[in-house]
Amino acid sequence: MKIPTEMPHLKGYRFPREVVAYAVWAYHRFALSAADVEDLLAERGVTVSRETVRKWVNRFGRHFADCIKRDRPAVVDKWHLDEVVMPFNGVKAWLWQAVDANGDVLDILVQPRRNAKAARRFLTRLIARFDKPRVVVTDKLRSYIKPIRTLTPEADHRAHKGLNNRIGGSHRPTRKREKIMGRFKSLRQAQRFLAAHDQINTIFRPRRYRLSTASYRHARSDAFDLWHDYALKMTA
Repeated sequence: MKIPTEMPHLKGYRFPREVVAYAVWAYHRFALSAADVEDLLAERGVTVSRETVRKWVNRFGRHFADCIKRDRPAVVDKWHLDEVVMPFNGVKAWLWQAVDANGDVLDILVQPRRNAKAARRFLTRLIARFDKPRVVVTDKLRSYIKPIRTLTPEADHRAHKGLNNRIGGSHRPTRKREKIMGRFKSLRQAQRFLAAHDQINTIFRPRRYRLSTASYRHARSDAFDLWHDYALKMTA
């Protein structure tokens, strides 16, 4: 991915819009730290500090994620829900995550509890955005039972650990980023970062094993075109 200088300058920023967009893309697309992105930019003749890279990621990661959410096609009506523990300074919290039958992340929510109230809050958030599902697959956590019956009574709720393997794999990138970042420092930081990270990876990580080489390259080209369009819509 080269860094041209064709786009309008981003008001209030010293570096071209393409440089900012490239830094955000590299940080989220690969398992890189802000220092790694700093070195990548330095090799391309762009001298910028890792702290500036971090500010760009925090400021514009959500912009790209919101654009991807807005333009994504209709989701499959079979959802897989799961929750995984995330410690913050010795205190447990829980990452609630939902993916569709294709493995695309629908949404994430970091919450301090793993109970029926937390499950209801997450499910309400999903239904408000995607409408009611046809099938909901979860593990055997009983906290899901009442919220699913209440909020989407017509859905087929399948509670079985073996059926939920699809979402188990989606936690791996999160764990990888968590390790690189030396654990998340707060619920707010984790929510902000992961909400952007998962959406950006949705378009740049198609399931390659399902695609031919030509189809994969076509999907990758489309993703870069979308990223270019979203970069043009960045505002300070």
